[in-house]
Amino acid sequence: MRKKSYLAAMNDLSPIATPDQPARQRKPEWIRVKAPTSKEFGATRDLMRGLGLNTVCEEAACPNIGECWSKKHATVMILGDVCTRACAFCNVKTGMPRAVDRDEPEHVAQAAAKLGLEHIVITSVDRDDLPDGGAGQFVKVIQALRRTTPGTTIEILTPDFRGRMLAAVEAIVAAGPDVYNHNLETVPRLYPTIRPGARYYASLRLLEEVKRHNPLIFTKSGVMLGLGEQRLEVHQVMDDMRVAGIDFLTMGQYLRPTPKHAAVEEFVTPQAFAAYGAIARAKGFLQVAASPLTRSSYHAGEDFAQMRSARAALLAKGAR
Repeated sequence: MRKKSYLAAMNDLSPIATPDQPARQRKPEWIRVKAPTSKEFGATRDLMRGLGLNTVCEEAACPNIGECWSKKHATVMILGDVCTRACAFCNVKTGMPRAVDRDEPEHVAQAAAKLGLEHIVITSVDRDDLPDGGAGQFVKVIQALRRTTPGTTIEILTPDFRGRMLAAVEAIVAAGPDVYNHNLETVPRLYPTIRPGARYYASLRLLEEVKRHNPLIFTKSGVMLGLGEQRLEVHQVMDDMRVAGIDFLTMGQYLRPTPKHAAVEEFVTPQAFAAYGAIARAKGFLQVAASPLTRSSYHAGEDFAQMRSARAALLAKGAR
């Protein structure tokens, strides 16, 4: 649905239904986005196409693609565009992936150089078919970026590396990303239906392991709201994240990519997001991004700079 993902999949107001296709839900005004039209958007798209790179911006039908690509910010999705899992919220294709592209790390580094990125976000599909779950490709991408654009800060958003987590985390942390992100996505009660291939506490442990290997790496995680979670469940997820030492929390509205995906149970208001954000800050996160359109990599560079400043301020305060 790539052609629809920019506008129709995000702003579709049509209530038309067929026997085998339920009606789309009407979105509130605060979640609407404009179709991308800028020259910069086209240039970013053409660069990614030319280097044979996939982006989660397109594959996941991100509502912020117009804004981000117009600023020449794109989140690269490595290891192909086919995922070995089928989460109920995700628009990425599911099936048997192709072989890993050996040139991909260098192509990512070239893209970062041509876009002049000060901060880059790298994510991937799940690759349960690979012996290391794809961890080695993350390492190669980080190394290529360090060689080609040494001034670029690197944020990675990894899968859970089911059954291979300890070795994967050790290898990736040794490569030295600046931010390690792994999303919990939702509250534990909803995992069987929303994220059936993953385990809530395994994801928490992954982020704990990152801190155990290198406490200086910033850790980050995010949740989607509007899937039927309860307020106190969200508060408990925040507490679990803080126990795991997570520095940065993102919270955004779940948007249903297609009628085949999990339904939106609620459109959470901007005021409710602001309240959640205030609670998260009170719980001690270094950085919090909470709004209907917040996504893992939305304004990631600016947020990273603020998070780094917040840590420096805390360390300075503690040294007095």
